[in-house]
Amino acid sequence: MDRHVRHVAIIMDGNGRWAQQRNRPRAFGHSRGVEAVREAVRAAGKYGVKYLTLFGFSTENWSRPSDEVDALFELMKRFVDADLEKLHREGVNIRIAGRREGLSDDLLAIIDRAEARTADNDKCFLTIAFNYGGRDEIVRAARRLAQDISDGTINPDNVDEKVFSNYLDTAGMPDPDIVIRTSGEHRTSNFLIWQAAYAELIFLDVLWPDFSTEHFKAALDQYASRQRRFGGVNAA
Repeated sequence: MDRHVRHVAIIMDGNGRWAQQRNRPRAFGHSRGVEAVREAVRAAGKYGVKYLTLFGFSTENWSRPSDEVDALFELMKRFVDADLEKLHREGVNIRIAGRREGLSDDLLAIIDRAEARTADNDKCFLTIAFNYGGRDEIVRAARRLAQDISDGTINPDNVDEKVFSNYLDTAGMPDPDIVIRTSGEHRTSNFLIWQAAYAELIFLDVLWPDFSTEHFKAALDQYASRQRRFGGVNAA
């Protein structure tokens, strides 16, 4: 079986705890976490991982204090502004997964600019799940599919898993081989719940701002040591 990893997805957890350990505000941890994002992108390129998906802001994160939410949004803007041209030159294709409703006009403009600027790139595909929830994604996909069935553009008898996946935010992408979660927490938190059905789950005891290329490589090594059976059995 081919053990090459095409798609790594990461739940970036631990920014707040990292900051609290240093007696700094949570927003400081999120700011430092942006450096770890850059490290993960570099690591994906170094190890030939073509698809990298990062969980940046969930639909449930709206319940956090407004100043922290504002800081997360501001970091998203700053990351795109600072890194867009560099990522474009390196052939990175940027996609933002998640619900667009509720985002400010200026953030939507930045998202549109990033996606349009890098739309023709195909060396690496960086997806940032922002204002994203797995259940919400499936509901939105089902709603679009239902509308197409109602309009007569698709026959319901032809709907299967492949057809349905084309309505998801990750349409056209392979399912993740690995889902990494940092910070030592052992749950997937509503992240890629359709796509990660057969992903290998790897939980690392490192807070996200301290995530490094070495941690990325350790996850790849752990993946290589596992058997992926997809519901079957090992070959004799």
